[in-house]
Amino acid sequence: MLDGLRGLSQILQFSAGPRRLAELDRRSEDLVGVQRDLRAVASNSMAATTALILAFSTVQLAVAASLVSSGTIAGADAVIAVVALISSFGPVTALANLGSTLQATLASANRVLDILDERPQVQENETGTEVGFTGATVEGVSFSYGAEQVLHDVSLAVRPGQVVGITGKSGSGKSTLCRLLMRFWDVDTGQIRLSGVPIHQVRTSSLRAAEAFVEQETHLFHDSIRDNLLIARPDATQEQLEEACRAASVHDFVMSLPKGYDTMVGELGDTISGGERQRLGLARAFLHDAPFLLLDEPTSNLDSLNEGTILRSLEQQRGRRTVLLVSHRPSTMSIADVTFSMDSGRVS
Repeated sequence: MLDGLRGLSQILQFSAGPRRLAELDRRSEDLVGVQRDLRAVASNSMAATTALILAFSTVQLAVAASLVSSGTIAGADAVIAVVALISSFGPVTALANLGSTLQATLASANRVLDILDERPQVQENETGTEVGFTGATVEGVSFSYGAEQVLHDVSLAVRPGQVVGITGKSGSGKSTLCRLLMRFWDVDTGQIRLSGVPIHQVRTSSLRAAEAFVEQETHLFHDSIRDNLLIARPDATQEQLEEACRAASVHDFVMSLPKGYDTMVGELGDTISGGERQRLGLARAFLHDAPFLLLDEPTSNLDSLNEGTILRSLEQQRGRRTVLLVSHRPSTMSIADVTFSMDSGRVS
């Protein structure tokens, strides 16, 4: 169901709705059949348990009545014995039903334990070196996703205050390089240095303070626009919020909403376009105010007017902030001091 909802636009585009609905119906019928069988087994078990309880209770009553009639035991003793036996059936019944409940509990526990047993691909460095930002270098870096090598012996340098552009076709490794600079993954071979320190030796909190990364697809949480922005800087003032949004050319859009910055993103649904999400992501990065800004296709969903506003904002911050700018647009690359081209994981 979730898969169909996430890919709804593709389903509609290729008229695959009837096929997807038929598959969903088939899987639903299979699930209903399995659940019906499980309920039948549980019902038979409960019926057998209830029948045994009634049988034992009947036998107990008959034996007690016979013993009282023959004078073997007193009536009070018979009542106590019968009540004690009937009272014991409650725990016995709960124990009998424990099997099905315990099975589901153990299955859930296994899933939780599987998650707890997972180990992150990159361990956070909590005791490493604190650094500012005096440049970044990539030295002979290679990286693979499993058996697929994405980067091959990549080397480049980013000096403080520069706007460094990276161009290349899709799949050439540009986004992967940005993620390696953020240390979302560790390199296979080679070295990435931040301010002269190997990136794996930098304290993670210091690395996150020095860098800000804006991906092409911006994720907004089910919260207000204000809180989505404050993730980057919880103590930011209203003036700082507005300044960051103006730099990202999104302040006017936010103010046009009924509740302004307090508008819930979830209430807007599809009324937030890809370009508006992208600009909110940029505003979040500007608010973070990191000295090293990594932008992955920051203007891909923007028209020329908004692109120009954002490029002007980056131009105004030249010298104060270092920017690594990934884009396929020549107009975006026009502000770069130096440009690298990537092709098949190699830099030229």
